[in-house]
Amino acid sequence: MTRTAIIIGGGIAGPLAALGLARAGVSATVYEAYAESAGLAAGAWLTVAVNGLAAMRSLGVHTRVMRHGFPSESIEFASGTGKLLGVLPIGGRLTDGTVTHTLKRADLYRELALAARSEGIRIEYGKRLVDAREVDGGVEARFADGSEAQADVLIGADGVHSRTRELIDANAPKPRYTGLQNVGGFVPAFDAPQLQAATYRMIFGKRCFFGYTRAPSGEVWWFANPASARELSRAELAEIDRRERLLELFADDHGAMCELIQRTPDSFVGTNQYDLGKVPRWQRGRMLILGDAAHAASPSSGQGVSMAAEDAVALGLCMHAAADSSEALAAFVRGRRERAELVVAHGKRHANMKTAGPIGRVVRDLMMPAILRVVARKQGPESLAWLYNHQLESLS
Repeated sequence: MTRTAIIIGGGIAGPLAALGLARAGVSATVYEAYAESAGLAAGAWLTVAVNGLAAMRSLGVHTRVMRHGFPSESIEFASGTGKLLGVLPIGGRLTDGTVTHTLKRADLYRELALAARSEGIRIEYGKRLVDAREVDGGVEARFADGSEAQADVLIGADGVHSRTRELIDANAPKPRYTGLQNVGGFVPAFDAPQLQAATYRMIFGKRCFFGYTRAPSGEVWWFANPASARELSRAELAEIDRRERLLELFADDHGAMCELIQRTPDSFVGTNQYDLGKVPRWQRGRMLILGDAAHAASPSSGQGVSMAAEDAVALGLCMHAAADSSEALAAFVRGRRERAELVVAHGKRHANMKTAGPIGRVVRDLMMPAILRVVARKQGPESLAWLYNHQLESLS
């Protein structure tokens, strides 16, 4: 008899999890709280590291994802004075030469949804989870519109503000505000001669962190991380004149930041950045959380999408190996927790570097060139090989 799954969340982790389960012979339906157009209108851009692309290959979606992006192989770090602090490779290469890719979030949403549908996976929109409970031999979910669904297991892939996490454990930790906001945009045909192809330039400004890269079309994609000690509400974030505020923050820094901000044609609204400390319970019986719902790392890690893809493969492997669904979910937790928590800690360290005070900035700028040389040579405890070279058994 075919096993079934309810997946909560239709963004990135949800369709990936559905594809992983399909490889294990589990039929999943994805339930997304928002309308389909919400994901397709998502702004910003992101990276999928080589470990994430390797996992996507196992799920059969890496080619369709990569065709919307472009290779990103290194990061140049600079201070707000214009001093180059060092260059760091972004991961390694897969056996076929594949490297980390950068793409727009909306394109990733679209392709993952299309990939899921092409395999007969149903995605229902406007389905906000309000409650779930175990019933004889399965799980029953109830949605805000009054509808219900039943399946063998329920997988919460509903992000950092996960409702599923609360249902599994009423005392589960809340998302941890990192003290940073995120805002970004796209500038058509901007000439940035100091920026090499397949490279990010990251700038530790005196009052704000800034990063940008150039797409093959010539369009420049940028982001900034203004610091705010207080977590602002969505309404407060929407009210801020982002352009004016960013121009003020970068007024004393050297670089292309102000020109890029001024030349961005569209308005841009900031969002808060979050991560999750250790989440004691990822599972209760036939219910499980994964992706950002279980282990949200700061965006500074560049691993959010990649960890979701790894989770999807690991879930499929566990469900394939165990006839008992509850044991399969427990095996997933045992196999993924340690790595996930290491990635969250790694992201937190990088986020803290962005908010250094005057003395911290001096120390950072003095020490970073030497640290980056060590990391680039993959020597000592600072090596990132553990992050990018992680490989899971193939689901193919």
